[in-house]
Amino acid sequence: QVQLVESGGGLVQAGGSLRLSCAASGRTFSSYAMGWFRQAPGKERDFVAAISWSAGSTYYTDSVKGRFTISRGDAMNTMYLQMNSLKPEDTAVYYCAADLVGGRRSSEYKYWGQGTQVTVSS
Repeated sequence: QVQLVESGGGLVQAGGSLRLSCAASGRTFSSYAMGWFRQAPGKERDFVAAISWSAGSTYYTDSVKGRFTISRGDAMNTMYLQMNSLKPEDTAVYYCAADLVGGRRSSEYKYWGQGTQVTVSS
């Protein structure tokens, strides 16, 4: 059974940092693209960042460029999102996702985690 589990969310003041982790199990994800999405209350689930199966390519939404860094662990079954200079508008539930192809749209991902809450206070 494929499972993605996020961790690392929490409450942080504006300007602070958090590191989210996503642990994948149930299959080998070394050939899968992985991504982070976020959903604020009353809003759609939005793309945040993605990383190719080889970790050779990374993609970010404009609002997080220069502040967030996506990476994969050596075993390729883990993924991280280092979030620096956090802003109140980054407050959302953050989800990790995986798929053979991936992309910037949530519809392009087959596997999803349950989400982890990130709250940034002003």
